Formats: sequence, structure tokens, C-alpha cells
Amino acid sequence: MNVRPGRRVVVGIDGSDSAMHAVRWAAVEAQRREVGLRLVHAVEMVTGYPPHVVDGHALHAALRDRGQAWLDDARAEAVRVAPELGVETFLDEMSPVALLVRESYDAALVVLGSRGMGGFSGLVLGSTAVELAGRAHSPMVVVRGEDARVTGPVVVGVDGTPVGEDAIAFAFAQASARGAELVAVHAWTDLLLESAYAAGATAFELDSVQRQAEELLAERLAGWQEKYPDVHVAREVVRERPARALLRHAEHAQLLVVGTRGRGGFRGLLLGSTSQHMLHHAACPVAVVGTAGKR
Repeated sequence: MNVRPGRRVVVGIDGSDSAMHAVRWAAVEAQRREVGLRLVHAVEMVTGYPPHVVDGHALHAALRDRGQAWLDDARAEAVRVAPELGVETFLDEMSPVALLVRESYDAALVVLGSRGMGGFSGLVLGSTAVELAGRAHSPMVVVRGEDARVTGPVVVGVDGTPVGEDAIAFAFAQASARGAELVAVHAWTDLLLESAYAAGATAFELDSVQRQAEELLAERLAGWQEKYPDVHVAREVVRERPARALLRHAEHAQLLVVGTRGRGGFRGLLLGSTSQHMLHHAACPVAVVGTAGKR
């Protein structure tokens, strides 16, 4: 396989079944992109044990050996899925987030499983995921489920902000590469509008907001539809909670794409309960695209 230099798909490996699902997904993605696959593991040293209780040198060697064994198993699985794929492994002694942030500089994607153990324990749960999503220099994909679908649309959450443009760009590129339909979802209901409706906002006022939301979505998509004429785009503007709207579409999607931050319907998507709800419950892989993640 001809490999394009300067880009690769990076996978965080920790010995979990979830990480192996991520390896299979990433191998197919790397093959599609004609780039290499890099499997990485972070060894975090355990400190604080009295010397007479734990032999530090023996523990250090055991952790490195275990990590390398996990990497070797992951490489074998990647080669099984994509025999012609170039696969390399790398192990370093540092925190998982620091390793993945460093790897993201030269990555097309950083790919993780949805549940972890060992060096990547809890990586997509809570503050660690928020930290990685905010610092990564490439898109981050969290692979959920054992067998990721290869059919169905690519779904993107559009918040209407310039920051969200990166997620739209990534989603169009993915839909084009996969020959898939793109579903662009804009949810304009939030607590402020719900309160106004409960206080007596008229149907006319709500219809006006709906029209404005439809115009905003059309504006955000216009240039990208011209750049990717092969991609059929379905627009959905709904008066609904963002997480509910996206999860509904994720049930039949092969990929869900969101931005790291936004206003309006997707405010705080990766900074609070909505983010954790998405990562815990989406029925397909979730791509998180920050300002730096345009590749």
C-alpha cells in the first residue's frame, strides 16, 4: 500500500477489549486514508510503595513488558484486519494525556476505545477526556461498540459558530471519503427558550426562531456543499435538546461528529453532563474536532 507521509492514525492501547475495537476501526480508517497506523501505550509508574514491600525495578520492568505485550497483540489484530497496512508500536513512560497530545501533532486522528484499563483507564470519562479534547492537535475519535457500522450517514452537530466550522469540514471530508450521506443537525432549543415558551411565547415567535435557525444552518453549509458536490446533505433543524437530537441520529449513523466548544444549542458539549452523556450512550463512533483538528 502506498503511504502518504506526514500523517498517521494513532491509537491508545491499554489491553482492554475496548482498545482492540478501536484498533480494528482505526486500521480500516488508516487503510482508507492510505496512511500508517501507530499504536501507543503510556506506562505510568506507581510510586509510594515502601522498598521492602515492592521492588521498584521489578515493577518497572513488569509494567513495560505488559505494555509491550498489549501493543504486540494490538499490532497483530491490525494486520489481521488490514494485511497491507504499515503498523508501528511505541511505548513511553509518561501520562496518557501527555503522550496522546504529543502524538496528535503528527496525527490525522487519535483513536480511543470507550472504556479502558491500565495506562488509559478512564480516558474518555470525566476531566481527562475534556483535557485531551481541548489540547489535541488532531481530531479525536472514541470508538463505541464491538462492530462499528460501515453503512449509514455521517452526522454532524452544527452549533452555528465559527468554531464549529472545523467539525463541519471534518464531517464533509469523512462523508465524501466514505460515500455516505451527511446529516447536519442543529438543535436550537435550550433552557432560555424553554423558559420563554413556558412563560407564554407565541407560536409565531417560535416559528421565527425556527426560520432563523434554518437560515443559519444553510449559511454554515453553503460553502462546503460547493466544495463537496458528491456529498448529499440532509438538514435537520429541531426544537430539541442537542444530546437527544444527536443520539437519535447516532442510532443509525456510522460516525457522529461534534466540535469541542460552541454556543447556542451545543453550548458546553464537551464541558459537562452533555459530553459524558454522548460518550456513554452514542451508538456509533464519536469524532471530537477542535480548532486545531481540521485534517
